[in-house]
Amino acid sequence: MSTPASTDRSSEDGVVFRDMTLEDVPTVNALEQRLFPADAWPLQMFLAELSQPETRRYVVAESGGDIVGYAGLMCIEPIADVQTIAVVPEFEGRGIGSALLTRLIDEARRRRAADVLLEVREDNPRAQQLYVRFGFEQIHVRRKYYRDGVDALIMRLQLVPDGAVPGGVPAAEPTTEADPTTEVGHP
Repeated sequence: MSTPASTDRSSEDGVVFRDMTLEDVPTVNALEQRLFPADAWPLQMFLAELSQPETRRYVVAESGGDIVGYAGLMCIEPIADVQTIAVVPEFEGRGIGSALLTRLIDEARRRRAADVLLEVREDNPRAQQLYVRFGFEQIHVRRKYYRDGVDALIMRLQLVPDGAVPGGVPAAEPTTEADPTTEVGHP
């Protein structure tokens, strides 16, 4: 399997998307602590995730040299799992969450995943709406999944119809026109 490009220099509204590096981890971890104080990953978790490029892909969104969003995917064929996705509040509503999610879905397709799964807080309708626009559907509830007792909704995006062989699937796009004012927090 080929490795992903180290940088994805495509830009949307002045935002640059690229692969997360070890040098990014302290900044990403500080954002994680700020954005998800009850459920934040420890710094070591990001380091461990980045050490597994054969099954992981993490990207950051930068504006003016500052990281304003990040996202990660684990893919062990035939299942991909969105590990995390976040955009700082000051940059919500600019399509960054949609762009990050698109990159994760494209990576899942590149790695020949049949399905993409994620967990999203039951009390995060904004993120749920984003996922539904991309074609995700709720398939299960994990009761009291988060540390503060909130349930997690398990959502799935079927990339390949049941019984079909992964590969040759078109690039990710929302199922309806995306609302550029909607962004997401932790899945």
